[in-house]
Amino acid sequence: MFNDQRALQLVLGSPSESKRVVAELERATGVALHVRGTEVTLAGDPDGFDLVSRLLEQMFSLARAGRPMLPTDVARGIEILRQDPNAVLTGVYDDVIIAKSSGKNIAPRSLAQKRYVDAMRRNNLVFGVGPAGTGKTFLAVAMAVRRLQDKQVRRIILSRPAVEAGENLGFLPGTLEEKVSPYMRPLYDGLYDMLDGPKVQRMMEQGVIEVAPLAYMRGRTLNDAFVILDEAQNTTREQMKMLLTRIGVGTFTVVTGDPSQRDLEGRERSGLNHAIRVLSGISSVSVCPFSPNDVMRHPLVQDIVRAYEADTRERAERRDGRRGHANGAGPNQPSSQPNNNNGQGEQASSDAGLDGDK
Repeated sequence: MFNDQRALQLVLGSPSESKRVVAELERATGVALHVRGTEVTLAGDPDGFDLVSRLLEQMFSLARAGRPMLPTDVARGIEILRQDPNAVLTGVYDDVIIAKSSGKNIAPRSLAQKRYVDAMRRNNLVFGVGPAGTGKTFLAVAMAVRRLQDKQVRRIILSRPAVEAGENLGFLPGTLEEKVSPYMRPLYDGLYDMLDGPKVQRMMEQGVIEVAPLAYMRGRTLNDAFVILDEAQNTTREQMKMLLTRIGVGTFTVVTGDPSQRDLEGRERSGLNHAIRVLSGISSVSVCPFSPNDVMRHPLVQDIVRAYEADTRERAERRDGRRGHANGAGPNQPSSQPNNNNGQGEQASSDAGLDGDK
């Protein structure tokens, strides 16, 4: 029994929305909700009763406290409490990075996002790795704006590898900003969502916000800055090392990417996976993984990402099976091909990749 019908309606949405929310809850938990006034009755899988009860109680408390609710908050809450039964949703949803006059504050909306934001507060170098739509770039831009507003940094530097142009931007018409603008659009979108348009333009003219392709970072030392490298799966090992060795005093760096969307030509290896493997043992470096469950776009996008991941796994299994047969190995028999390097070849290659840019 909930004693505030308005708060309950904020949680479940309008009468038309509540049908969809209730259907999603039932599909996710096996528990059906029957709502009559302020009374909610649960029926179905007993194992899901506790999960749904905790979710509704916490969401109801958030709504009564006046927190704006989004249509996806109930589904996100289920995922959070599934991953951590002891999680307190206020600790995630109310961790405001940027407060907006519209009331739609920018804050984490999943456990992975919360861990990512905490890592950006704590460490000088953070990798956000996972599917598109999980908020990696958006939250990084929000943290950059927050640190700038708090005078913890003097400028924001946004960069991407302009793979589509082969980084031969000198052959394109227009100023540098006009040349790189199409490749930086997701970063611009984040800025304009957090700051007034004229203010963004003014800060860019003053050099407080700098947008540049990765190739233009070479030879610089970046002090007192918040640096974001987006689409990092499209960097080579040499490019990644070049950027990371630009980090100066008082600088925070966030590197984001989705290894499944690599656009590098030929057999060129991504610098993102290599950097994570080489640097993950350093205490001031955080690697924050995201999964399809963290996708913040339309729920259909989660299903699309999962379908592509399943297809990738199936193709890899078929490819491995063909290799096994080609090497004369049966389905339960290891390949007869000897492995003479005992894993040293890959390590040597990794070391060479880091040392290649002096």
